[in-house]
Amino acid sequence: MPDVNRGKRPLSPFMLGPYYRLQITSVSSILTRITGLAMLVAALLIVWWLLAASAGPEAFERADGVLTSWIIDIVMTLSVLALWYHALAGLRHLYWDTGRGLEVATAERLGIAAMVGSVILTLITILLV
Repeated sequence: MPDVNRGKRPLSPFMLGPYYRLQITSVSSILTRITGLAMLVAALLIVWWLLAASAGPEAFERADGVLTSWIIDIVMTLSVLALWYHALAGLRHLYWDTGRGLEVATAERLGIAAMVGSVILTLITILLV
């Protein structure tokens, strides 16, 4: 059966512009996945540092030199941000699992709260550690 509406509708729901508006809930879902991967990178760096510490002073000195560089400081700071965001997004999902907060306006507020809260908690962590 031919599709009679083929020329009158957008071909993809992911087209930005007049057809589709990126939503906070979509962004928070994508961020949750990205932060999960970012924490994996940080965990691998920490494991490398621990393995280097057990391998001997030369290996530890090399790993410690890399992990104390300014670029890795930025990576680890972003990993702390990812950790806080991922934790808050997980709490949001636990709240949703109770059947509450599923209205669009509430879900959007919770997404924004997770984003803002993760930045605030990251700043507190950096200042206290």
